[in-house]
Amino acid sequence: MPITLLWAVDVYGRVYSLSTAGQRWERADDRLLELKRVTAGKGRCWGIGCDHHVYLNMMPSETPIRYREETYENQRWNPVDGFTDTLLPTDRWPWSDVTGMNPQPLHSFQLPSHSWEWEGDWYVDQSCGGEPSQTGGWEYAVDFPANFSPDKKWNSCVRRRRWIRYRRYIAQGTWAKIPLDSPRKPPLPLCDISCGGWEMSDHSGRYPYLWGVSQQGQVWFREGIHPRVPEGSGWEEVEVPKEVAQLSAGPGDLLWGLLWDGNLLVRTGLSLDSPTGTSWIEVESPGKEVEALHVAVGASVVWVVTKDYKVWFRRGVNSHNPCGSGWISVGGEMMMVDVGLNDQVWAVGEDRGLYFRMGVTASEPSGNGWIPVSAHRNDTPVLEAADPSVVPLGGADTPTLPLETEDTHVTAQQNTPKPFIPASDSFINSLVSDRDKPSTPQPSITELPQEEGRDPSPAPILPSPEAVGQDHPWSNVDLEAQSAQMSGPTLGGSSAGATYDLGLESSQAVGEADGPVWAWISGGGCDVDSESHVSWLSPTGPLTKPLDHLCGLITYLVTPVFSFPHQSVWVRKGSLRWWRDWKPQRWVDVGVALEQSTKADGKKDSIFFVYYSQYDEKKYLHVFINEVTVLVPVLRDCHYAFAVYTGQRTRQRWPLVLAAQTEKDMNDWLCLLSECCCECRGITGPPSRQALWSTTTKGDIMVHEPSFTLEAPSNTVACDHMFWRQVPGHLRCVESNSLGLVWGIGWDGTAWVYSGHCGQQPTPDAVQMHQQADVRSVHVYENQRWNPMTGYTDKGLPTDRPMWSDESGLKECTKGNTHPPSPQWSWVSEWAVDYNVPGGTDKEGWQYAADFPTLVPFTRPIFFLQDISWTQNHERLCEITLRGPWQQVPPIPLSDISLMPCLAQSRMDQVPLWAISDKGDVLCRLGVSPQNPAGSSWLHVGTDQPFKSVSIGGANQVWAIAKDGSVFYRGSVSPQNPAGECWYHIPSPQRQTLKQLSVGRTSVFAVDENSNLWYRQGLTPSYPQGSAWELISNNVTKVSVGPLDQVWTIADGVPGFPTETPGAVCHRLGVGPMQPKGQYWDYGIGVRPKQPPETKTSTDPKL
Repeated sequence: MPITLLWAVDVYGRVYSLSTAGQRWERADDRLLELKRVTAGKGRCWGIGCDHHVYLNMMPSETPIRYREETYENQRWNPVDGFTDTLLPTDRWPWSDVTGMNPQPLHSFQLPSHSWEWEGDWYVDQSCGGEPSQTGGWEYAVDFPANFSPDKKWNSCVRRRRWIRYRRYIAQGTWAKIPLDSPRKPPLPLCDISCGGWEMSDHSGRYPYLWGVSQQGQVWFREGIHPRVPEGSGWEEVEVPKEVAQLSAGPGDLLWGLLWDGNLLVRTGLSLDSPTGTSWIEVESPGKEVEALHVAVGASVVWVVTKDYKVWFRRGVNSHNPCGSGWISVGGEMMMVDVGLNDQVWAVGEDRGLYFRMGVTASEPSGNGWIPVSAHRNDTPVLEAADPSVVPLGGADTPTLPLETEDTHVTAQQNTPKPFIPASDSFINSLVSDRDKPSTPQPSITELPQEEGRDPSPAPILPSPEAVGQDHPWSNVDLEAQSAQMSGPTLGGSSAGATYDLGLESSQAVGEADGPVWAWISGGGCDVDSESHVSWLSPTGPLTKPLDHLCGLITYLVTPVFSFPHQSVWVRKGSLRWWRDWKPQRWVDVGVALEQSTKADGKKDSIFFVYYSQYDEKKYLHVFINEVTVLVPVLRDCHYAFAVYTGQRTRQRWPLVLAAQTEKDMNDWLCLLSECCCECRGITGPPSRQALWSTTTKGDIMVHEPSFTLEAPSNTVACDHMFWRQVPGHLRCVESNSLGLVWGIGWDGTAWVYSGHCGQQPTPDAVQMHQQADVRSVHVYENQRWNPMTGYTDKGLPTDRPMWSDESGLKECTKGNTHPPSPQWSWVSEWAVDYNVPGGTDKEGWQYAADFPTLVPFTRPIFFLQDISWTQNHERLCEITLRGPWQQVPPIPLSDISLMPCLAQSRMDQVPLWAISDKGDVLCRLGVSPQNPAGSSWLHVGTDQPFKSVSIGGANQVWAIAKDGSVFYRGSVSPQNPAGECWYHIPSPQRQTLKQLSVGRTSVFAVDENSNLWYRQGLTPSYPQGSAWELISNNVTKVSVGPLDQVWTIADGVPGFPTETPGAVCHRLGVGPMQPKGQYWDYGIGVRPKQPPETKTSTDPKL
């Protein structure tokens, strides 16, 4: 770690530096120097003197600071005198700069200040264009201005040569006064300065910028600061909308200012091309009724102290978002703070001690506690006690107090004036103005001689009796504990008096008996971090050693670590790719940051930022984590992508789509964001028994935790605000009820049962992870057209579908460019012709049609004379393997499943479960219970034809749909007769074929093949088959009815978004005993990322 310096100023204007390799504060060599404030950067420190001049201290280095002055001598040739300095009136000056526009004779060059000296005299540069020349440094040209060359030609009428002189900066290691601007008007007296900008976001290692604030509230910028010109060249005024009291510049492109009214100003548009920025934005003070007192800026952090000495941290600050997003309060009471290198925080406490913020890292920028800066001063020797009855409190010139009884001490304290501690910079001015005035003779505090021959030791602190036993966390120095009875001359002849000599002869002043009384600190040049081992930042540093020989006589305060219940900030940063969903649509490399704040009560709040640039302008997007409704992986150009939804983005069908470089990075971000979402909502452990379950077309399993008043009209949660979280696993469909039973079916028909509840209340320990595998098929279609010359061939018409396409024929898909659904899948077979397609095929797998249809698919396995096109389905299997809380239920593959919906308070020995096998058989599972969710065995229910959908509702109502669309009701189903006795045929809606249905407590809803939703009327306990079908709505692909007859569907589309793909979750509102059909739809999550929730949901809201 390089050796760097920490700078500080005490209330008397004395400047000190503390090395990271040292143990003591070193005072500036110039004992007459008195500064009000300092601001440090890498290798330098600026200060404002009590005389309102600006001072600079450049750190000594092996490389000298040299500046080259140059001027050009210009001559013209004439026939009489040859080349001479007699030029034409239209020519440039005889001595000028390189452009010839400004005159620069040799005698016009002056040293800018006393900090410079000339290294030598002027000399001619003997090189031309960097190459040695034999022409004496002359360059020739036809005329001014023109291209000069070292070659003299017959038409060379003008020439020039460069004169050089170097000057060297000789004030390194000392405080040098910056000269006033000349001839320009200098700024009014400055009251604050701030150094920053040496680490601009788009360039590293630049020289710093200097900002200043005048006493009239004007803002000034120091121009011309350069590695070879450390002082700069002049001040430029920057317009501000209001009067500014204080400024703070970060090492990057952040600049904040404090207004006189207590609010804050943020400068935007800072860059290398525009170092002064473009505009100001006002930010309110963190305290609603308390104005801001001080602001400090780092690379990506902002800290503020308010007038009640509370410390605040600004969330979400970044070069893309310089204003941040909100304030959080952190522990401590400070007078001012300063942000140094690595965003480390230094502060001057309310007790005028110096403190360092522990635990500040890139991931936790707010830190976790304060520790004092424990170092002595080199101009204040420390004594040990010369006698048990004497306790030294300072150096050789410091008065000491005899120990006495409590009664005498209290009496003396009542008669002794308390030491006055300056509270602002105005007191420094009063000190300076009083130095030349004769002081009134006053009695001084009696001094005791120092015991010779003893090494100095740390000065103990003697607390006052009333301070002993009190818990005051922010005072390691008790400034009021030094009152005692004094011996010597007294004022008035009765009471002891304490006077303080403020002259230059005294090496100490008020308050120094207790330690330095600091006014300012700057850590901009101190390179430390949370992992640095610096002795004066250690809790066991030099001020923490106990004084054994004074044990029992004094109480010594061990250096504490101040850590109290406070708010903290944790940050995770990274790089992702963002799908910019406006023209030109493309993937953009972005920086992301997840910022989480922990409040004093333990509650957490998080914000997710996306930083990008557009036309060289820095911009950002942000998402409040408590507004996120779903995080779901998506398929985008074979990227490891995921979509972030909020309520607003759901309504706009415009998710935030991000992609990672690897699957691990994507999963890490998904887990992290999901964890933060759950923490913000207080969700822990596995899903509850009342959770709503759904799956996406990709196979992801999503869960929503409903409120107890989900169905109450006054407390209904809008679908676009429902939070869905992902459960590990992969399923095609899922079914659940309110007893904690969850069953699912994979793409290969395998039945799975959720093992996370196991009949108990959900706890993290209850989740059992098992290996889960799923297999699905990927299809491509080979299309051919017949022609009289060659028969069937892959040469189609220009208007035909691609010869290799997907099922719709709209997208070209070949065997070579077709990949598994996502990178998590892997091929487990080769391409083969699929003969098991609806409608059948011929012996080669072809299906025929009169033409390539747009709406009607191929259905004929037999060739007719009018058939001029055919298609062949090619299939390839892929497999995914992962771990999840799912246990396999062998051995029958299933196509549909239904659990009886019931209330959470229901008590059932066995829960009815019905299913359809992949061959169309109807099955009933026996032995299913919360204690044994997988059940024991399958019971076959006889049918005369294959079925495709089944549902069981309240009171053991079983409805089913055959593959031909016929509807049946199973009679006499009961706990004693779980399979029932016979099937009753129910007429289907006129000219409609039903494909799926769902039964609730007293209602039955069904969906036909044209995406219409139907409601069965006339259901009564005496006539459970009902009387007629009533059309409720169109645009529905799936329906699920809960135990209280609440209706959830998957929409085939969303009104107002005709181009979107199907898959939005919808909730039927207005459902009640008097209105079982409901009134209108509430559209929720789904659609845009092409990963919509797929099938059944179940819920049990408690009313």
